[in-house]
Amino acid sequence: MRKAVAAPYLVWMAIFIVVPLGLIVLFAFTDSSGAFTLDNIAQVGQYAGVIWRSILLSAISTVICLVLAYPLAFIISRKQENQQRTFLMLVMLPMWMNFLLRTYAWMTLLEKTGLINRLLGLIGLGPFQMINTQGAVVLGMVYNYIPYMILPLYSVMVKIEPHIIEAAQDLGADNISVLWKVLIPLSKSGIVTGITMVFVPAASTFIISKMLGGGTNLMVGDLIEMQFLGNAYNPNLGSAISLLLMILILICMFVMKSIDTEEEMEGMLL
Repeated sequence: MRKAVAAPYLVWMAIFIVVPLGLIVLFAFTDSSGAFTLDNIAQVGQYAGVIWRSILLSAISTVICLVLAYPLAFIISRKQENQQRTFLMLVMLPMWMNFLLRTYAWMTLLEKTGLINRLLGLIGLGPFQMINTQGAVVLGMVYNYIPYMILPLYSVMVKIEPHIIEAAQDLGADNISVLWKVLIPLSKSGIVTGITMVFVPAASTFIISKMLGGGTNLMVGDLIEMQFLGNAYNPNLGSAISLLLMILILICMFVMKSIDTEEEMEGMLL
């Protein structure tokens, strides 16, 4: 009975997950004629700068999301239930809009004749070059992915009983001590989940870097798109880059899972 129920999901996985991954591996280790080669893997090294930029900008975006989302998630978790639902709806509201439209809106805001520069011009500042910069790419990733950091943090913090914080304060802990010795240890599972959910899509994004970076701040996702859809059509090299990106993401997820597992084991021992 269980096998029959799981059959549709297994078929779905085979068609849309296993087969595409198998094709990526196949193309990565073959040339245009189908012969086995390692040249595609070797060529990936030419794009080390782009790969490093992708990791760096994704890491910066993830840290900013964590710093902004952590206090916000805590504030929401301390509200009454009806207020919590309202705040969560506000957090998720931008996600109801198309991803491209959200990013395009930032293009109009950040350009030299955009709203932000116009407002700064009223007080005698600017115009500043904000569009087509790495800062604009980071801003776009933070804006689009911060809900994925808030939601897992909130789901953990809402389970932290208020009397635990009150007990720590009664024992003489100040706000900084409560944060580092009580809240962060109890919410590490949410932190790990949030980091994973933000870093993974940020590292593989290409729309944000293309629209807000102006094509001068290429990321791994842009390289992959160029190999499959650009003038330099080379699906074999694109598959090799995709394979490397998957490995990097799997390593990130493995590290995050290991940290989460270690925290669970420590909690059980305590």
